[in-house]
Amino acid sequence: MEVFSHFHSKTPIFFVVLLATFITLSLGQGTRVGFYRTTCPRAETIVQAAVQSAIRSNPTIAPGLLRMSFHDCFVNGCDASILIDGPSTEKTAGPNSLLRGFEVIDAAKTQLEAICPGVVSCADILALAARDSVVQAGGTGWAVPTGRRDGLVSRAADTANLPAFNDPINVQIRKFTDKGLNTQDLVALSGAHTIGTAACALFSYRLYNFNNTNGPDPSINQAFLPQLRNLCPNGGDGSRRVALDTGSVNNFDNSYYANLRAGRGVLESDAVLWNDPTTQRFVQRFLGLRGLLGLRFNVEFGRSMVKMGNIELKTGTQGEIRRVCNAIN
Repeated sequence: MEVFSHFHSKTPIFFVVLLATFITLSLGQGTRVGFYRTTCPRAETIVQAAVQSAIRSNPTIAPGLLRMSFHDCFVNGCDASILIDGPSTEKTAGPNSLLRGFEVIDAAKTQLEAICPGVVSCADILALAARDSVVQAGGTGWAVPTGRRDGLVSRAADTANLPAFNDPINVQIRKFTDKGLNTQDLVALSGAHTIGTAACALFSYRLYNFNNTNGPDPSINQAFLPQLRNLCPNGGDGSRRVALDTGSVNNFDNSYYANLRAGRGVLESDAVLWNDPTTQRFVQRFLGLRGLLGLRFNVEFGRSMVKMGNIELKTGTQGEIRRVCNAIN
C-alpha cells in the first residue's frame, strides 16, 4: 500500500498494524461483533428482552421486525432511516405502510438511553431486534456485527427500488445484486417468509385474472387454489391476511421452501423462486433434494442477514447516534 511506502523496512510490524486499524476506523468502515462490549455491555441483552416481551404478547411482531430490517437496509443502507416520522419519510411509502414493531425499537432505545446515553444507534437496535425475532420464532441465532450509525435522510421516494411482491426473477436478482447480494442470498433471505402473512390485495390477481387470462396463475397447486380463493374471495376485503408459509406461519423453519416446491407459494415473487432454474437449485439445496449439496437454511439465513446488514454502512463519524429513533437529532 502506498500509505506505508515511506516507512523504513524495520518499522515495527505492530505499528503498521496499529496505523492500518486507525485508518480503517477513521474512514468509518466496517462493523464488529461486540462493538458495545465496553461502552454499553447490556445493549444486546436489553434489546433481546424488549423483543421477547413484545413477541410473547403478539407473535406477529416477529415477522414485522424482520421485514422492517429488510426495508431499512434496501433503502440507503442499514441506517434506521425507516424509523423516522414525518411527511414524505420512508415510513409513509406504500411498501412500508403496514410495517409493525416500531414501538419495540422505541422501548429498547428508551432503556438504552437511560443507562448509556448517546451510545447505541437505532440502526444497531434494529439489526439486533431482527436477529432476536428469528430466535423467538424458533430459528437459529447469529452473531450480529454492530457499530452502525444512524442516517440523516429519510425520503419516501427512495423506496421505489424495494423488492416487490410481483417482481419477476430477473428483477429480484438485479435488485439484490445492486446491494452486493448474490442469488443464494436472495433465496435465503426470501425464507424470511417462513413467518408472517400477506394481504389478499398483494396476490389475489393470481387467483382470478392472472396476466389478464381471466383464470388463475397455472403455477398454483390446483388443490391449494380453492383454499386461497376461500380466504380471498374475488372482490373481497383486500386487507385480509393470509399465511405466507401455510401450516407453519409462526415457526422459523424451511417448510416455506417445501411449500414453494408444492406450488403453494402465496406471493408471485416467492412462487417464481421454484419456477426458475436459477433460483430453484438453491430452494432444492435448502430442502436437501436430488443429491445436491445441502444447505442448512437457518445457518445460511444468518450469514445472508450479516451480509445484508453491511449494506451501505454509516460508521465512524458518519451519520449520528439519535437520541430517539423516530427523529433526527
